[in-house]
Amino acid sequence: MSLIHALKRVRPYYYGLLALLIVLDLVWLDAVRDVPLWVIGLVVAFGFAAEFLPARSQRRPRAERRENPGEPPAAEVEPPVSGRWRALNSPADKVPSHGTRVYGQSHAIDLVREAEPGEPARPGFGWWPVVRRNQDFPAFGEPVLAVADGTVVRVRDGRRDHLSRTSWPALLYFFAEAMVRGCGTPAAVVGNHVVLDLGDGTYALYAHLRRRSAAVREGDRVSAGQRLAGTGNSGNSTEPHLHFQLMDCPDPLEARGIPFHWRGTGVPANGEVFTVPGPRGGGGGGSAVKGASEAGRRGA
Repeated sequence: MSLIHALKRVRPYYYGLLALLIVLDLVWLDAVRDVPLWVIGLVVAFGFAAEFLPARSQRRPRAERRENPGEPPAAEVEPPVSGRWRALNSPADKVPSHGTRVYGQSHAIDLVREAEPGEPARPGFGWWPVVRRNQDFPAFGEPVLAVADGTVVRVRDGRRDHLSRTSWPALLYFFAEAMVRGCGTPAAVVGNHVVLDLGDGTYALYAHLRRRSAAVREGDRVSAGQRLAGTGNSGNSTEPHLHFQLMDCPDPLEARGIPFHWRGTGVPANGEVFTVPGPRGGGGGGSAVKGASEAGRRGA
């Protein structure tokens, strides 16, 4: 196991230890005073290593959406949604797209549904109301689709869909909530999710899905364009949206991200609104995942 993978494995325990030191500092100050300075320094140093070593970022000019020479080739797959959407945290602008390579999300992308003409607009960010119902967002319950023919290897859909975090007061709570989630398993962060095995060592992760919306079970064979579940607001999420990524193994703790390219859509940039025609059929020749070889991924 590499140093980076080892840091990913023990990263949650760091947050637990840090929280314990804070509690001791508040409740039992003398206990902290007896801790040698080198121990405190080691905890802080480990925190920096766990957070920043796996997360070296390379920004990409919007006008130059090209792959880095050191990256594996992009896998060409179908879009995971249909309709009108906005891209956030896009790898077209920065890698790692979410500021970290933890959980294999270096090339992940977030998608929020934008209203069609004549529909109520997607709520914006502000001071009031503090929270909103998930039904207020166009993305809630929208179908997420298989990007290629594959096999379902993981389904988790028992976590609740919490209220939105799209106000300044709720955002403060969200940051504290995220620290707590970071102390748990990856499922606490990605929420309800589905993982597909697309073949050739390529896996697709769909995260933050709606509770009890899964339309597939582990072991099922699916076709490109087939409905897998509905978009939700579970896990580390501020509003109903889809977090999508490709990775080189089914376990996010061990995975490395894989670049992708959506047929007919490309990779939308941050803030870009795009439309995918739909509905689509369930077997439209999406069995081949092009452009990503096992040797290329492991050698990156």
